Amino acid sequence: MGQSSSSSGRRQSNSSSYPGQQRRAPPPPQQQQQQQQSRPPPRSSGVHPGTRATRQPGAYSTSGGRTPGQNGRRPDQQLYEVRIPAGVRGGQTFQVEINGNRVNVRCPDGMRSGQNLRISLPSQGNNNQPQRQAYMVTIPTGVSPGEQFRVMVNGQELMVTCPPNARPGTNVRIFPPEPAQNPSTPSGGAADRPQIQTFEVQVPAGVMPGQPFALIANGQRVLVTCPSTAGPGQRIRFQLPVGGGGGSGGTTQIQGVKLSYDKDGWTRCIDPSDQKFHWVLSQTDETTRRNSTESKEDDTKFDPLKYAIMRRINFNGNGRVPGQAEGNIMRHGVHMEVALATEVPSECIVERPKYGDHAAGGGNTGPLFTHADLARVHSGNFASKLEWFREACLKLRTPWEDEHSFIFVRRSHLMEDSVKSIMMLKTDQLRNMFRFEFIGEPGIDAGGVAREWFQLVSEQLFHPDFGLWQYSAVNQMCMQINANSGLANADHLLYFRFTGRVLGKALFDGQLVSAHMIRHLYKHLLGWPLMFEDIEMIDNEVYKSLLQMFEYQGDIEDLCLDFTVTEECMGETKVIELIDNGAEVDITNDNLKQFLEESLKYRVCERVKDQLRELLIGFYEVVPEALMLVFDFQEVELVMCGMPHIEMEDWLTHTEYMGAYETKKANHQVTSWFWEVVGEYDEELRARLLQFVTGTSGVPAQGFAYLQGNDGNIRKFCINSISVSSSLFPRAHTCFNRIDLPLYTSKQQLKDKLTLAVQMECTGFDID
Repeated sequence: MGQSSSSSGRRQSNSSSYPGQQRRAPPPPQQQQQQQQSRPPPRSSGVHPGTRATRQPGAYSTSGGRTPGQNGRRPDQQLYEVRIPAGVRGGQTFQVEINGNRVNVRCPDGMRSGQNLRISLPSQGNNNQPQRQAYMVTIPTGVSPGEQFRVMVNGQELMVTCPPNARPGTNVRIFPPEPAQNPSTPSGGAADRPQIQTFEVQVPAGVMPGQPFALIANGQRVLVTCPSTAGPGQRIRFQLPVGGGGGSGGTTQIQGVKLSYDKDGWTRCIDPSDQKFHWVLSQTDETTRRNSTESKEDDTKFDPLKYAIMRRINFNGNGRVPGQAEGNIMRHGVHMEVALATEVPSECIVERPKYGDHAAGGGNTGPLFTHADLARVHSGNFASKLEWFREACLKLRTPWEDEHSFIFVRRSHLMEDSVKSIMMLKTDQLRNMFRFEFIGEPGIDAGGVAREWFQLVSEQLFHPDFGLWQYSAVNQMCMQINANSGLANADHLLYFRFTGRVLGKALFDGQLVSAHMIRHLYKHLLGWPLMFEDIEMIDNEVYKSLLQMFEYQGDIEDLCLDFTVTEECMGETKVIELIDNGAEVDITNDNLKQFLEESLKYRVCERVKDQLRELLIGFYEVVPEALMLVFDFQEVELVMCGMPHIEMEDWLTHTEYMGAYETKKANHQVTSWFWEVVGEYDEELRARLLQFVTGTSGVPAQGFAYLQGNDGNIRKFCINSISVSSSLFPRAHTCFNRIDLPLYTSKQQLKDKLTLAVQMECTGFDID
């Protein structure tokens, strides 16, 4: 990469840049208008060094006149970010209030209301916060994982929970609660940071020693492990960070916590022992008591409604995505495995960026977002989540004056140049502001060139002819990873890493991509549990076959099956063993559970594990994984692909009816209510209804008349009647684009149940 000359502002090439490449770095958008006023008019002929005639494909990053050691601004200046008010146009002045002072701000030409603008003002003093003090303690003899033990730190007695997989003699790091603060403590001190609070709860009936249970503490769902020395009815204590700034001077208090279980389904909880999110299958008290008395023989039965797995990515060394930009593009030292959903914790901390004093404001040293922030945002509606996510990305973005990147590509070699440019950037440069340029074209990237680049690149990447992706066997509107992508492209893993970076950068910058992925891939992006029903969206025939095996009442050994699956590849049949020597292991009633579990792992992950690993790592190089926790998998599709344009008349015209609705069709009382309710929905709810019934928010370019089913044939949107006694809520059959709509007795009843069904299909955080 080249470096900027401090005297001329021109980029000087070195051994890693392109020969003869020399150009002046464009100023930040806020300064362009002022500089244009003093610029001489362009010449009508002649080529200056570094003009479009001499540019070569590639990418480089440069600073906007940053003085070394000053992070791009004077030490007595503070950077702020403000939003341009409604009605303000370029060149107009508006007022904002910062630190109690009214400031006049001029809207730069080319910017409009709703956009964010960075301004600098004299600093108000040093707001640096001291780091929280960490202490190492040794686990005493006789303490098992989940048990609590006492330690003394700075004269303060603390209760510490032994982490999982730890044993006596192991050193663990703890962060004691902050001492009481004087009311005169300045803002930005310890009083503003989360405090540690002790809670006390009674172990519920049916919970055995060492068994985790969920409860609500401080408005958050928390996963607590019952100590080995405790039992039902006994009271235990645990500690949890709570918001600072309030309370009673920072002293710990014991508060009663009401036990509250979820309905059946998966939900995320905070485990106080590691301060990470864990997936748990919620149970009622009755279910808990029943499970505690059930025989162990029941564990040999496969439960498609409760068994769930997750991918776990293990990075080398410090657990973060490495930041190389050369060599093997970071494939070494990173591997992915499949584990039970309950065994894979999710990071819930978003660290401050490298340029935190610019992007996040002030001199704060703590996390940018914690589990409390993520849980609070997740409980909001889609619009509030999206607004928060956009603001979070702005805080993580590298300011223009610190560093920005230019991407030069040839339209005739779009994919080749784009891969070369994006993959030569280091990880921390992926959050720079990008400026795209098609070499030889006069366009200036004020947003339009970037939109075109993301659209064109995503179209080519996901096109089946490119070999990386293929149409879903269930829904032709969705794309799934091609398991044989290596045959089409020897560098296919590099391209999947590139695809991950493109998807992550598009989401980070608020751009859209021209591809809808199959549902379980969005779950992988979010770190969601993958269940048996997810196979249906991948291959309906395989799903039905496995379901028949699960429901088989006889001796399954009579079917003469083994632990293998067959795959078609370039006209040849390959036999894949699901376990070691799987061809030699017959499926019996005793090991059927293992076969179904291994089949789930293979279909949703192992079959494309290498490609999936590269895709996820490339994505997380741009967007922190923890930041994605606020969305569900349906919302992520809407954010990445945009709200679909749904023509209600087209939808209504090309809908089929079954059962009691077949005769009167849209004129039946219930279907008439249905269309009235859908007509009252906003764009988000209509898109969610489409996702609920078809599996994706995408609409064919030709309209609803060309919706396809799992067999590739046209299967129009269909409404089928069922009785309310058979199901109180609507049911969806995504393979057939069909919704089973109960025969409701009122429009309000239909609206309540339908809205709840399309909004609550996803599970996630539980905040009571």
